[in-house]
Amino acid sequence: MIAGTGVAAGTLALAQTPALAVRPGRKVAVLGGGMAGLTAAHELAERGFKVTVFEPSAWGGKARSIPVPNTGRGGRRDLPGEHGFRFFPGFYHHVPNTMRRIPFGRGTVGDHLVDATEGKFYRAGGRADGFIFGLGPDPEQLLTVDGLRKYLTDTLGGSTVPPHELAWFVTRLLVFLTSCEERRFKQWEHRSWWDFVGADSRSGEYQTVLASGLTRSLVAARADIASTRTIGNMGEAFIMNMMGRGNDGALDRVLDLPTNEAWINPWMRHLRSLGVRFVKGQRLVRYEVEKGRIEAAVLRDAKGRRHRFEADWFVSAMPVERARETLTPAVLRRAPHLRRLDALKPDWMVGIQYFLRQPIDLTHGHISFIDSPWAITALTQGQFWKGRRISRDYGDGKVRDILSVDISNWSEPGILYKKPAKQCTPAQIAREVLAQIRAHETAGAQLPDSIIHSWFLDPGIAWNAKRGRNTNATPLLINTVGSWDDRPEARSGIANLLLSGDYVRTNIDLATMEGANESARAAVNAILDERGSRAERVQMFQLYRPQEFEALKMVDEQLYKAGLPNALDLPL
Repeated sequence: MIAGTGVAAGTLALAQTPALAVRPGRKVAVLGGGMAGLTAAHELAERGFKVTVFEPSAWGGKARSIPVPNTGRGGRRDLPGEHGFRFFPGFYHHVPNTMRRIPFGRGTVGDHLVDATEGKFYRAGGRADGFIFGLGPDPEQLLTVDGLRKYLTDTLGGSTVPPHELAWFVTRLLVFLTSCEERRFKQWEHRSWWDFVGADSRSGEYQTVLASGLTRSLVAARADIASTRTIGNMGEAFIMNMMGRGNDGALDRVLDLPTNEAWINPWMRHLRSLGVRFVKGQRLVRYEVEKGRIEAAVLRDAKGRRHRFEADWFVSAMPVERARETLTPAVLRRAPHLRRLDALKPDWMVGIQYFLRQPIDLTHGHISFIDSPWAITALTQGQFWKGRRISRDYGDGKVRDILSVDISNWSEPGILYKKPAKQCTPAQIAREVLAQIRAHETAGAQLPDSIIHSWFLDPGIAWNAKRGRNTNATPLLINTVGSWDDRPEARSGIANLLLSGDYVRTNIDLATMEGANESARAAVNAILDERGSRAERVQMFQLYRPQEFEALKMVDEQLYKAGLPNALDLPL
């Protein structure tokens, strides 16, 4: 069941198009064509709004796949690159709900989500590799402190982490799971995960495997700067997902085609059928403010020409680093809290693909290279693309598999060039990533030079030879300690300007496709509320919270109000 709704997750596929809005004032400018912008356009168009979406560069944003130019031969498509591999955990609800409302072939885009059944942690230095284990025979027993302690200890055991440190880490997880919401927001939001799990005073293996490894594998975040509330919420979501609580689907899902083919292209075709207009190559410069409202958006095209677009409603669907550039003094006078966007910190997480002459078998799901300085995670694509044979359909006919890699730490020196990724040329990045993977022996043995056909680094990374470093056009928001206080709601403070994007406050509370989708839904509901519309509100979902722990959380609420620690919180 979905928390707070009483609706079975399986019924989402039957979602109906809402009743049309009938009141005037239905012209909307959506500024950004990524996940947030396309979601806002979808929900608004279904409710009878006249929507125009402006996008300066690429439809789909960071969620898109990126054809590698001039690689197709003999009638084949260009090889599919991407910003980073896709990952749809079973606790995502907003994105799958949208997918199931996009026609594709004889079904919907949602039909192209397939289960990844394994996840593997590869180790370097001759250490034993690890797996993410499934549940035992009776998951209901796990929703007690003792049952969950045993499960987590068994699941995370088998590594080189000393047993007493593993026991400590599990206790820290239980502290968070039994913490009340007030403690989560007022205490754990302002403490890093690294500090919360006491990593400084524990072994290198504890730091590598548990404090950092799990964090970057599951949520691609740095333990030393990420908020405990954010990491803890995601940890709880994964645990509940494994238990079958609040699920939309399996713990780990991927698409069975390149993202544009399976999702972005069908989505845009569907939106056009609903009357959405798309304008590419125009970037928002500023808003015109008149009598406390946004009168028009001023945009600039690639040739420097300016265009003025009037609308009743404006939905900002840009990443935070772009959105804050558009906040002129006239906007900030009416919404001064948006100055706090300057405190939000984007960081780098960018993908590189290796096109392989032979298939490789690393695992049927996502992979983490635990000992890689650059926090490398990966996925092999060919095993999931059942409707496509890579050698037949893409490239020059010689590529048979694709290893898609995410680099999550661009600031740590590597093992080959002893430089951080930010200071490596694209060719050095490609060689360094391979070296770090090959250091994890059982995986690296499958990647000799002879099977590497070519590689493709996200084009958002640009090498500046004069400065000796890269720039990144597509950074990702990081939920740093205390950043919740600096993030806005969907309502901007100006009645007809709504905010969406992965930096806006959401229940998922992580810079993800799910967060961007959720924020766009909140923006559309705000428009409906402002208009007094009778149209059906956009469906919103919440992360599952186990009822079995509510009594413990109520006790913790009293402890927090009394200035006392959680009952399970032992001294560091």
